[in-house]
Amino acid sequence: MNHPTPAIVAQSAVRRLPRLALLLLCAAYVLPGFWGRTLWKAQDIEAFGYMLQLAKPGMGEAVSWLKPTLLGSPDSNLALLPYWLGAAFIRLAPSGFEDTFARLPFIAMLMTTLAATWYAVYALTRHPAAQPVAFAFGGEAKPADYARAMADGGLLALLACLGLAQLSHETTPALSQLCFAALLFFGLSTLTRHRLQSALAITTGMLGLTLSGAPTLALWLGIGGSVICAAAQPTPTQRRLSMLDLGLLALVCLLCVTTAGALDLWRWRVVPHRMVDLHILAKLIAWFTWPAWPLALWSLWRWRGQLSQVWRYPHLGLPLWFAAVTVGATWFTGLTDRALLTSLPAIATLAALALPTLKRSLGALIDWFTLLFFSICALVIWIVWLAMQTGSPATPARNVARLAPEFAPEFSVGAFVLALVATIAWGALVKWRTGYHRAAIWKSLVLPAGGAVLCWLLLTSLWLPLLNYARSYAPLVEKVTRITGPTSCLQYAGISKAQGTALRYHAHARLMPMQAPQSDCPWLIIDKTNRSLLSAKIESIGWVEEAAIKRPTDKDETLLVYRPATPLNTLSEKPLN
Repeated sequence: MNHPTPAIVAQSAVRRLPRLALLLLCAAYVLPGFWGRTLWKAQDIEAFGYMLQLAKPGMGEAVSWLKPTLLGSPDSNLALLPYWLGAAFIRLAPSGFEDTFARLPFIAMLMTTLAATWYAVYALTRHPAAQPVAFAFGGEAKPADYARAMADGGLLALLACLGLAQLSHETTPALSQLCFAALLFFGLSTLTRHRLQSALAITTGMLGLTLSGAPTLALWLGIGGSVICAAAQPTPTQRRLSMLDLGLLALVCLLCVTTAGALDLWRWRVVPHRMVDLHILAKLIAWFTWPAWPLALWSLWRWRGQLSQVWRYPHLGLPLWFAAVTVGATWFTGLTDRALLTSLPAIATLAALALPTLKRSLGALIDWFTLLFFSICALVIWIVWLAMQTGSPATPARNVARLAPEFAPEFSVGAFVLALVATIAWGALVKWRTGYHRAAIWKSLVLPAGGAVLCWLLLTSLWLPLLNYARSYAPLVEKVTRITGPTSCLQYAGISKAQGTALRYHAHARLMPMQAPQSDCPWLIIDKTNRSLLSAKIESIGWVEEAAIKRPTDKDETLLVYRPATPLNTLSEKPLN
């Protein structure tokens, strides 16, 4: 006899994952990477540049909060809300802490993403079609306990995704889109149970996506998700959507369309592709969503009996729709991992649905592969850190010196203790997982999530000085200021937005487009790649090259510093904070 659901779960298998352990795991993932690091190249510091321009414009510079600009150019992402939030917090920041305060709303966004994913999985798995088979003599998992255990598994699957780590810790519109997509996913998942909170989450999610530069994505996700909720199989504990619900959803969609039109957020972004690009997309999905995607595919196979009428089963229909739309957006907008980021909550939900159907042998394979993979990664991180501190082993030390010349390692007691505690916790987790204990359906995702959190925490503690040196513009700007000395103004031509933000923030100087040398702005900075196009004009208005400064960790990135061909009577200047 074919059961309507492949999940066969006893009550003993849905015990609660300790809340304190889960909260500590989330905190160990969220906070490292936001605190203690500098602004990284290139989207991270570029987005910060828009926020800084809104919060602290230069003297005489016009600022429009509806059309943010940086170096005179608008944002190609057409995002507004993340820049507004970052600028608002920068205005509250004391001097020198602007980048730290700008990250505060993004920390909240990542926390909201994790919470929304947990509650979405919980709501979806409360649907009777997602519940396990009832046993003849009782003992099957209770609905609420089963849904809670599945939600724990969904959150662990999200934390384990490799692509989440870096992009979710940057102050960019990509994290904003992830947060509001997760809120929309949560709102649609609970729509048949809680009208008020669901309507609030859906409205916030769709408007947030629209103001984060993704109005088309908001409409596709919102309209398609609403149709799935309206067509879902009715149950005694859930209500059908009324005409009032559908009318409110239509009003939210109309509000998004009107808002995007009024703020000129609609853009044609379709990129033509060739068939060979399918291979690129497949590789991107394979590493970016690992290890959730194999479990998601297993879920689709085991739950295939419900796929023929998937619109009637929101626990499958909603995550499938969200995943399909976001993967499609990734394909049509140029195969970027930032577009794929918003698919992770949905893919993690599908991965969670595999947990009650996994065979013991498959679960053991996942455990052993994860144990070896993350243990080796952690060991490599420790060995390279030891080589940076002591010069031994010699080979990793030479590699670091070659890839990051002039880098001076530094020892931090706090970072060392944090990394050591995390490594000991990993050992304890491995011991617990390999020991004898009662089964839990989320157990197969404990090691993947724990290993991903461990490696991210080690990277952002032991390797943080090296990563800051390699990925920050601070060393490059420091070399520039050695040539220019303290100055309150720099002229520029042909530099990127990221380079311009670095010069303004790290050199504490306002930026002026290139013109003739001036006593209050006596230095010109250009990117070497644009010298051939600008050399004739530069010489004609009275500039001569003073120095060429390479970025230490990128041989292809060089800034040229120009001084006036004729000496000027410079004024004493003070750096701007």
